Amino acid sequence: MSDQIRQEKIVGSRRFSNYFWALLLLIGGLMFLLAGISSYLKINLLPFTNTSELVFIPQGIVMMFYGTLSFGLSLYIIATLFWDIGSGYNEYNKIENLVKVVRKGFPGKNREILLTYPLNNIRSIGIKISEGLNPQRIIYLCLKDERKIPLTPVQQPDSISDLEDQAADLAKFLDLKLENL
Repeated sequence: MSDQIRQEKIVGSRRFSNYFWALLLLIGGLMFLLAGISSYLKINLLPFTNTSELVFIPQGIVMMFYGTLSFGLSLYIIATLFWDIGSGYNEYNKIENLVKVVRKGFPGKNREILLTYPLNNIRSIGIKISEGLNPQRIIYLCLKDERKIPLTPVQQPDSISDLEDQAADLAKFLDLKLENL
């Protein structure tokens, strides 16, 4: 059965980097917010420094603004961690002649994202490699109607040889050609 069906698990937002940034932004945002409030109330709310002597306008307001912004961003990241946005799996089923791409989205009526494609509508497996400031290494499902469906998760880029091996293995499993995009 395993030579007819293959399933690849996709890790969503629950990665170490998101936990790190959520914690850092939460702590930093709270510290900036408390420093701004301390400058307004002239009461020291932080134990390791004296922020009650800051002038409220402009330093206190700016610190409250950045603290609120950082705190809000950390809450957004925590929500994506809680809901595990982007997680799911790719299933390649030769028995049913289907490729299923399943992902979790934000809560609502379209929380579960399910894309199914018949194998006879798939033209090839494509690889896109771009280097530079924002490197991208992505495996695509190239359909006959010229659509390209990404199969790899958003993450730190894998090595080029690993990506090529994964794509070649998938193309061999699905009996499709491999192309460079």
